[in-house]
Amino acid sequence: MTSITYRITGLMFLAITFTVFLLIFLANQQMTNLFQNYLADLYEHSAGHIMGPNMMGMQGMMGLQEQEFLSSVHDSLIWVGSAIIIVGLAASYALARSITVPLRKLNAGVREIERGNLSHKVEVDSNDEVQQLAAAFNRMVAALETNNRLRKQLLADIAHELKSPLAVIQGNLEGMIDGVIDTDKEQLTSLFEESVHLNRLINDLRDLSLAEAGQLSLERAPADINQLVSHAVGMVKHLAEGKSIEVNCVLGELPPVEVDANRMRQVIFNLLTNAVRYTDTGGRVMVETAAERHEGKNWVAISVRDTGQGIAPEDLPHIFDHFYRADKSRNRKSGGTGIGLAIVKQLVETHGGKVVVASKPSEGSCFTVVLPMAA
Repeated sequence: MTSITYRITGLMFLAITFTVFLLIFLANQQMTNLFQNYLADLYEHSAGHIMGPNMMGMQGMMGLQEQEFLSSVHDSLIWVGSAIIIVGLAASYALARSITVPLRKLNAGVREIERGNLSHKVEVDSNDEVQQLAAAFNRMVAALETNNRLRKQLLADIAHELKSPLAVIQGNLEGMIDGVIDTDKEQLTSLFEESVHLNRLINDLRDLSLAEAGQLSLERAPADINQLVSHAVGMVKHLAEGKSIEVNCVLGELPPVEVDANRMRQVIFNLLTNAVRYTDTGGRVMVETAAERHEGKNWVAISVRDTGQGIAPEDLPHIFDHFYRADKSRNRKSGGTGIGLAIVKQLVETHGGKVVVASKPSEGSCFTVVLPMAA
């Protein structure tokens, strides 16, 4: 395949050469005619009478010096034209290189990505569309590198979360088989709780993957959001009472909203569970609902505010990532599996809404879910 450098250079060179030859030809014709007319007028005035073109040819009016002058002008035009062609050839090649060299760098970058080198960046020193293309390429590579890192972290986190309950179940069963552990109700209850936790984790992962793939089916029907909130608050009452946490509701007047009631109840329950879990003993959790209008549409807002420990600024951008927890020890007593908020985000966005968070360390957090009302 012919290089685009030579193709651009050749096309520009042909255009410049054709233009130069045309200008030289026209300049030579005009120079000869004008110079001969000048000599004819000069001869007529010096002879004192009018001489028609039939009496003497124009060539006969030019002496040796005039012919040498005209020839020197023609030669100068040819040399100037040749110089322009050479400069044009060099300029064409330089212009073609300025376009193709960045493209070659991009091509080399694509090959590096193909080899799996996701840290490769393309450096282009220009301020044109090629530089914008290189910047877009670098952003794409950065996104790929981030996604690859998150994928590896996700696999490691899934393995960690599955390993713990499986290890407990396996260890207890081995102990029972060997007769080291008594097969009593307490041990069986412990194994049952671990199996429930494992099953819940697998179901959450399934729902999360389906939601991200856009394949999670929703059974939408008109639902009372305030009723869903009240039901979720009742489900976390025992957890809040165990820490002497006060849970209050301020429910506004809302019309029925087309949602999957079970999925939306899961969203509210996850937010309330997180709020209670990360609020210190004697704290307070407030749930508010209200109708809002912005962006030219009607929305239902559900806010869950707590007086807990808050979220550090460096953790806030990742709070909805899979398995992300500010507590890097991943102690189940201090938090869940780390996918509850990821599920909240995906379920809310599947309903056409959005979820945002505002938080300051030691001042608590506020998660707000916004759902669109039916038109």
